[in-house]
Amino acid sequence: MLTPLQYIFVTLAALAAGAVNALAGGGTLITFPTLTFLGVPAVAANVTNTVALCPGYFGGTLAQWNDLQGQKRRLWLVVPASIVGGLLGGWLLLQTGEKLFRDLVPYLILLASALLAVQDPVRAWLTRRMTSGQGGQLETITWLPVTLASVYGGYFGAGLSVIVLSALGLTLEDTLTRLNALKQAVAFSVNVAAAVYFLFSGQVLWSAALVMAIGALLGGWLGGRLAGKIKPSTLRWTVVTIGVIVSIVYFVRG
Repeated sequence: MLTPLQYIFVTLAALAAGAVNALAGGGTLITFPTLTFLGVPAVAANVTNTVALCPGYFGGTLAQWNDLQGQKRRLWLVVPASIVGGLLGGWLLLQTGEKLFRDLVPYLILLASALLAVQDPVRAWLTRRMTSGQGGQLETITWLPVTLASVYGGYFGAGLSVIVLSALGLTLEDTLTRLNALKQAVAFSVNVAAAVYFLFSGQVLWSAALVMAIGALLGGWLGGRLAGKIKPSTLRWTVVTIGVIVSIVYFVRG
């Protein structure tokens, strides 16, 4: 059980994460370390974080709903794959055990930071690929890379958007805007599947999840209001730097 002051900390962390996710991505690199530094066990912190941030992914999907129009066939390919992958990733997390997952945390945070760092190059590659007409030949197997990405998403999740966008770009040919919308649907499906699985795990710190969900929703709204006023790349590199520092702290605490 957290103290009142600790609840304030996790709420502020979720508020920041919601805003960061709306503007640049990488909010999990703020909320997950906050929970663990407050004494929440690593697995429980990851589980609670997944449940708490679900509303934010729902909001992101709704925001790009119009760009999903005409992609019904693709949704039938990727959403079931996302659900299966998210469930498998959640199952793997609960099978890992506290000690092993705690040992993996600094590596996972470094990986997530690296994924966030290459987000702009990935988008540039996708843009070149779309304009050159090289995508679209493998649409029927889109479910395969999406499933693999979703397993990671259900297990940890930070940086999932970059992996999913890359997976979609390998097999689909479309505008970056429409692929982004599809990415949001995948991320939402992964997180909901994992969160539903975690509901029955006994690992969710519900009091923290509730205040974090409220904070994330407010943060997402705030991020939307700040769009255009804060340079996403600057914010992204700030989060990457925080992620690297946090991973070093985890390594030192060992």
